[in-house]
Amino acid sequence: MASWNSTSLEVLYEVLGWSAFASWSVSFYPQVILNFRRKSVVGLNFDFVVLNLTKHSSYLIYNATLYFSAAVQRQYYEKYGYGQMIPVAANDVAFSIHAVLLTVIMLVQIAIYDRGSQKISKISLVIVSAVWLTAAVCFFIALPTHSWLWLISIFNSIQVFMTVIKYIPQVFMNFGRKSTDGFSIGNILLDFLGGVANYAQMTVQSIDQNSWVNFYGNIGKTLLSLVSIFFDLIFMLQHFVLYRAKKSPVNPKSSKDIEEPLVKSTDQSQSEEA
Repeated sequence: MASWNSTSLEVLYEVLGWSAFASWSVSFYPQVILNFRRKSVVGLNFDFVVLNLTKHSSYLIYNATLYFSAAVQRQYYEKYGYGQMIPVAANDVAFSIHAVLLTVIMLVQIAIYDRGSQKISKISLVIVSAVWLTAAVCFFIALPTHSWLWLISIFNSIQVFMTVIKYIPQVFMNFGRKSTDGFSIGNILLDFLGGVANYAQMTVQSIDQNSWVNFYGNIGKTLLSLVSIFFDLIFMLQHFVLYRAKKSPVNPKSSKDIEEPLVKSTDQSQSEEA
């Protein structure tokens, strides 16, 4: 098992890691607080939240297993070399646990607060069901040979896939409404800082070890940072440049009068768009 060559880089690694944890963890609260104050979730895309739960659950499975399981760590060393460091830190596990809990809270808010005519699309539910069915199949494939590293790499790939697609519904919703009202920009700014700190943390480890294995040995963490930063920049462009003066008024009392079921069918969404 590898050890740190530089104490100062080790300290910087920890500082960056917990800075990423703090930024990403706090990034959930502006949206939760905004929903609570408005007693409304109008403007928050429900598909974003549903996809986000699968994303963070998958990432939690990957991080916790690689961090705590000696068997999986042994398989990692056998694949990448015993001179390498495990690419998951304590802050990664802490963040994943916190993210799952806060995403569940947002789903509860969607269920109990005014949501107007917004619904969860059946497309999102189909995607989530297909993802977990795939994960179940992979588990039974890995079981006979105890290929646990391969299995958690599947969960890591799932979280990357979900990270890519989870932002898309919100981007198009903002575009369609020509407004970011109801979607907290504080969440995005903190998410951006977390992505930068997370990527910097991985860079510090690579510099100390004179190896870039941790980037492709944990490709999910690498892509998580890059994809998050990319979409955060899009949201910032929408909020501060494109739609800064165009906000849609939200009237919770009137929107309750037209509240509809939480899940909508694909046919319904197509007829609404027409």
